[in-house]
Amino acid sequence: MNTKEIAEIRRRITVKRSNMNELYCCYVNSSKEVLEEFELSVSLMNESEKEMYFNLMKKVLSGTPGRNLLDINFSTKQVMESDRHKLLMTLRNSRLKDAEARGTFFRLITESVDLESNYIILLGCDSYDVPKKGADGADFAEGADEVYHYLVCAICPVKDGKAELGYAPTDKVFRCMNSSQRVAGTEFGFLFPAFDDRAANIYNALFYSRSTGTVHQEFIDAVFSTDPLMPADDQEKAFNEVLAESVQESCSFELVKAVHSEVRARVMKHKESKDPEMLSVTPEDMGDLLQECGVSQEEAEAFEEKCLEQFGSKTVLSPANLVNVKKFSVVTPHIKISVEPDFSYLVETRVIDGKKYLLIPAGEGVEVNGLDVKVKKD
Repeated sequence: MNTKEIAEIRRRITVKRSNMNELYCCYVNSSKEVLEEFELSVSLMNESEKEMYFNLMKKVLSGTPGRNLLDINFSTKQVMESDRHKLLMTLRNSRLKDAEARGTFFRLITESVDLESNYIILLGCDSYDVPKKGADGADFAEGADEVYHYLVCAICPVKDGKAELGYAPTDKVFRCMNSSQRVAGTEFGFLFPAFDDRAANIYNALFYSRSTGTVHQEFIDAVFSTDPLMPADDQEKAFNEVLAESVQESCSFELVKAVHSEVRARVMKHKESKDPEMLSVTPEDMGDLLQECGVSQEEAEAFEEKCLEQFGSKTVLSPANLVNVKKFSVVTPHIKISVEPDFSYLVETRVIDGKKYLLIPAGEGVEVNGLDVKVKKD
């Protein structure tokens, strides 16, 4: 799903726009015991409760594609034969009315997920009459291309409230009071099926993780049974390891600076273009980029091979996950330097009197501990 498609469905998940009349909830403790299962009638909720529940589900479509939002891909065999995919289709097609399917789904999650706190599993199902688009991209007033049936699942930790001073009217004094347990927010979840080209794609789901440092693989294994996903935060570390192993002695300061500059330029250009599709690269693309930065063809081919081993042939890589385009830092055993990425070209390496140096032009406006200082002339 691209950013426009994600935004379209996200706008849909509101009290006024969606057709979610019932929500289903399973309350689980940290010992993997189901404390309660219940059905929630949206029409019987007050307005505040409605907003809170829908905000929890809407959160599943927030964040950055490739970082918080990751594609789950089903093979043709899985779509035809997999019990996990059949279960998701049953939940969707029955609009969550199939109690046996709901029970199986809740059990898969409770048996696999390990959270330090209690949590709720929140399920909702909606039917969206996808409006037709005109040549200018505007919706037609009437008519729909198709109806998109989808389900949303949100996993939300439940936290104990803190003791606070509260007013006791009967005693006319403020006393220490323990607030009740509260839902802390959506930690992870998914949308199924994906909304690709403004239509249902049962070969894909969209997975959400609040943290870019984990993808809750145990949940993915239990619910989707698909290939493992690498967290966005781990991709940069893995990329650096592959690059260092592939080019070895050629891994110079100048090379890394050139790679950072080139990747950042591509990310910025894509951002300025406002292209809704996520910018992605293959190992071959990165191999070509390395050659543009001065790496030999042999080293570039070694990089591509190691990339496939590390990330897998099906992994879609986002350049912004491989290189931190927001900063450029240089670390030595005793000094750390942070440079605005636009000015990384100012940092150079020099050998003076047999010693290796990082050379940074000082110019005017030098501060030390917040104090303006002058750089003495020779």
